[in-house]
Amino acid sequence: MTCPTSIAPFVQRACTLPAMPEVAHKLLKSFDRDDLPLPEIAGLIGRDQALAAKVLRLANSSRYSPSHTVTSLNDASASLGMRTLRDLTLSASMVGAFPAMQGFDRLTFWRGTLAVAAYAQPIARALDLDEDMAYLGGLMLRTGQLLMWMVDPDHAQQAGAQAKELDSRIGFETVLFGVAHPEITAELARHWHFPDVLVEAFRATTQPMETRPFSRLAAVLRLASVVADCRESGRSVTEGLLSTQGDLVVHLGMDLDWLEQHLPAHELVISGVDALMH
Repeated sequence: MTCPTSIAPFVQRACTLPAMPEVAHKLLKSFDRDDLPLPEIAGLIGRDQALAAKVLRLANSSRYSPSHTVTSLNDASASLGMRTLRDLTLSASMVGAFPAMQGFDRLTFWRGTLAVAAYAQPIARALDLDEDMAYLGGLMLRTGQLLMWMVDPDHAQQAGAQAKELDSRIGFETVLFGVAHPEITAELARHWHFPDVLVEAFRATTQPMETRPFSRLAAVLRLASVVADCRESGRSVTEGLLSTQGDLVVHLGMDLDWLEQHLPAHELVISGVDALMH
C-alpha cells in the first residue's frame, strides 16, 4: 500500500512502536467468539506483571464499583465478567504501549481517551452496532495524536492550542500536517493487526458524511469524541452534537434525548485513569 507523503512519517514511526502484548491480540481475536475461558484470559494477563498490576488497580476503581476488594486476576474475571475484563485489559495495554513525552499531558489525553471509549458504547447501542468494537475504536481513535507528538511536537502542540472550538482539532491538523489524527490512527491499527472494520472506520472518521461507503462505526467514533469533549468542558451534549455534527445526527436518526439519558456519569468514566498511569 502506497501512503501519501503527508502520512508516511507517521507510518514509519508507528512501525517503531513495540507490538501489542500477547493478551491484547488474544482479546482482539475474542470479539468474534463467546467461548474464550475467563481463566485463560486471567492466565495470559498474569504473564505480564506490570499489566496485571494495572488491571487489578483499575478493577478496584470506582468506575467498576466492585462489591469487595479484587485481590487476584481470577477474582477480577469472576467479579467483572469477560466483557469488562477485556475492556479494562485493552485500556491498560494501550496506555502501556506509548512512552511518556516531554511537554505532553498524558493524564488529560488518557482521560479524554477513556471518555471517548465509554461514550462510544451507548451511541453504538442506539444504532444497533457492536458495543465492544465501538469501545475498542474509541480507545484507539486519538492515538494518532500521540504519533503526531512523536514526529512533530511543535505542530502537534500548535494544533491543540488552536483547536479552541468544539470538534475543530481535525481541521487544524489537516492544515498543519496535511492529515488528521484518525487517519494516522488507521495506519497504527493496521500495523497492530486490528480488525479491518476498525481500520476503515478510523480512516472515515475525519469526514464521516463524505466517505463512501458510509461507515456507521466511524460516525459513532466521531460523535463519541464530541460527547467526550462536551462532558469534559461542561457543555450541553445535545447542543454540542447539533452545532458540530448536526448533519450526521440527522442522517443517523439519533434520538439525542435517549442518548443523554443513557450516557454514563463522566466522573465514573474517567475515574480509572490514575490507575493506568502508574
